[in-house]
Amino acid sequence: MWPALGLSIIINMMVFIPWDHVFTINGFWGFDANYLCGISLYELPIEEWLFFICIPYACVFMHHAILVFHKEKQLPVKLTNSISACLFLIFTALVIMYWDKWYSVINFSYGIILLTLVVWKSNELLRHYYITFLFMLIPFIIVNGILTGTELEDPIVWYNNFENMGIRLGTIPVEDTTYAFTLILGNLVLTEYFFLKFKSQKPIDSVNVSN
Repeated sequence: MWPALGLSIIINMMVFIPWDHVFTINGFWGFDANYLCGISLYELPIEEWLFFICIPYACVFMHHAILVFHKEKQLPVKLTNSISACLFLIFTALVIMYWDKWYSVINFSYGIILLTLVVWKSNELLRHYYITFLFMLIPFIIVNGILTGTELEDPIVWYNNFENMGIRLGTIPVEDTTYAFTLILGNLVLTEYFFLKFKSQKPIDSVNVSN
């Protein structure tokens, strides 16, 4: 599992780090230097790089931990497909409505692309993920709420509302929920893919022993 997760995290960073870099240098969002250690790479604070390692690791672990204790908890196929269809329509509508808002457009467009690929290639995963993501929203709201300014004089991460919908859950831009949804889903899908791929390449005796 570890090589699969590590490779998944690296690949997802190749998507999100350039995205973060472009948005940061263009002032779509930014970071309060008073809360940072001062080390930057590719014009992003080292804390942001660590975010894409620590959060996927924690969420993938949480997903599988929930499945260990509640493996039987999964949505019916029809309900899963209905949720996917609703999300696809919502993301599409928001892209059209907020076509001039960079954070909104990129966020929801990536949601459309990723969700389409997952439904096509790994729809079974969504039967569990739609449930476990609800649990992940609890720490997400707490942590992201603090980062965006809850109970702080100034937010650690600030957002330019001219580049998003301007709708917030407390201090959290609504787009951040989709950002979290795609970040975690992308890591889960790739981790599962590489795990099965590596497992299939092992000798039969080795696979049996590992199980």
